[in-house]
Amino acid sequence: MKKIVCLSTSPWYPIPTRKQQVMGRIQDAEILYFDPPVTLLAPLKDRTAWCGLTAFLRGGVKPKDNITVYRLPPVLPFFNRFRWINRLNQVFQSRFVRRKMKKHGFEKPVLWTYSPTACDAASRIPHSMLVYDCVDRHSAYGGQMSPVVVDAMEADLARQCDRVFATAKPLAERLAAYQPNVQFIPNGADFERFNQAASALPCPEDLAAIPTPRFGFVGALQPCIAYDYLSAAAHAHPDYHFVLIGGEKPGSDFLDLKQLPNVHFLGLRKNEDLPQYLANFDALLNLFAESDLSKDVSPLKFYEYLATGKPILSTPQPEQVMQYCDIIRVADSAEAFVSACENVLHGDDGQEARIEAGRQSAWDARVAQLCAAVWGEETKNP
Repeated sequence: MKKIVCLSTSPWYPIPTRKQQVMGRIQDAEILYFDPPVTLLAPLKDRTAWCGLTAFLRGGVKPKDNITVYRLPPVLPFFNRFRWINRLNQVFQSRFVRRKMKKHGFEKPVLWTYSPTACDAASRIPHSMLVYDCVDRHSAYGGQMSPVVVDAMEADLARQCDRVFATAKPLAERLAAYQPNVQFIPNGADFERFNQAASALPCPEDLAAIPTPRFGFVGALQPCIAYDYLSAAAHAHPDYHFVLIGGEKPGSDFLDLKQLPNVHFLGLRKNEDLPQYLANFDALLNLFAESDLSKDVSPLKFYEYLATGKPILSTPQPEQVMQYCDIIRVADSAEAFVSACENVLHGDDGQEARIEAGRQSAWDARVAQLCAAVWGEETKNP
């Protein structure tokens, strides 16, 4: 059986991202999945960080028979600002990983990472192959980091790798300067789950209380979202209702939206419940403002939207959504977005084309590409 050690940037629970979708579909491998660590300062600033500490103390959990999830031990802060701190952190992180490898009988697994910080861990963790799956321009997130340091760590990691994947073409082009064998493999959709929304489904109680027409956004509410588009449409049409489902990220400027009676923040919802929400929206929103981060992102929600067949209103960002411009509505200004909201309510005949595009973007196909590149064969999917 194949062996994989996955150093993730997203905890296995509660929100499935590319990391969980990929690892969860590799059936013919035993996988040790390591949730990212919290910093020693994090619990002082964010109560939810205590969950990370308790997860570390709890030990491993098994979401699937072939996957064991561990939380990496807490680390010193500012490791994305000072490289020497990252090097020190990775000494202790690597020891922890090696202990878990020994416990599970791993000798030289595939070391599969999603974080540039692994550049200082790879040489300390025995492996047969080093894989970097790049899902973001990590240096564009801001906060307590130095973009120069983060980009340098990512470059060092790419140089060490046997395989490098990227979810967006700009990411692949940048990494090709350090590793010529870069493959562009976008994100995908859990097609079977989200295609349920193509049919009539019961409306959740909290959504049923909101009048129609409803325009829905699902995803992280982060600074790179075009909140000004939402504000313009909400002001222009007080009878339209805009529903946002997702966690609120620091630095996002949507306080004005919270004052509007026709903009509704529902917070996080379970992934398995999302089809019911999506089925009861009149149109779905993919709204990225132009920025260094948005041009390199591969939005999971967009492929999930396609699987529903519902009308999609999008900005021109990120670049990869434009290949679907014949089956979605693209607005490049707030005024154009207001018009798109009006027009989409008058009818749309692209449902079947969107569903087919979603089917072609299913995670099973994406994971088969990844596994063929790593092992020269397709994975065994559920």
